[in-house]
Amino acid sequence: MAPGGAITVLGIDPGLTVTGYGLVLAEGNAYRATDFGCIVPPPKAPQAERLLRIYEGVSEVIARARPDEVAVEDFILGHIRAAVAVGEARAAAVLASAQAGIPVAFYKPLEVKQFVTSYGRGSKEQVAMMVQALLGLPEPPRQPDAADALAVALCHCLKRGSPVPETATARAR
Repeated sequence: MAPGGAITVLGIDPGLTVTGYGLVLAEGNAYRATDFGCIVPPPKAPQAERLLRIYEGVSEVIARARPDEVAVEDFILGHIRAAVAVGEARAAAVLASAQAGIPVAFYKPLEVKQFVTSYGRGSKEQVAMMVQALLGLPEPPRQPDAADALAVALCHCLKRGSPVPETATARAR
């Protein structure tokens, strides 16, 4: 845990082609983005290599930022093939978190939008604008996946409040 009871939450928006990440420092009711970006595996690489790159990328962010908790966007997709690909990317991110011994929480997209925009059907643009406003960024994140990852981290911070109830997170196994 960061000094003074502050915590750092790593938000992850998993995807096989692009996995967004965002780090939010929560100090009481104040939230600040400390880093965000995307892990982009080579698009023509075999699926196993892309998953390895996601795992390595998330592991690198964890090693560099040393977050206290991880929040991962769960998914609801109608297309089975897309759901499997996102699920595999999610698993790679969760594995990296579990290996580091960091608690992981999962949030559905509608839940993230509800907490961040107060409307569960908000557009990606609305989410990015609210992330900008709530985190005091000079402009919305340019990468939609990074904006979504920051929204997931922010959702976790807002949902858990301060201090975190131990039941709000599931320890990665």
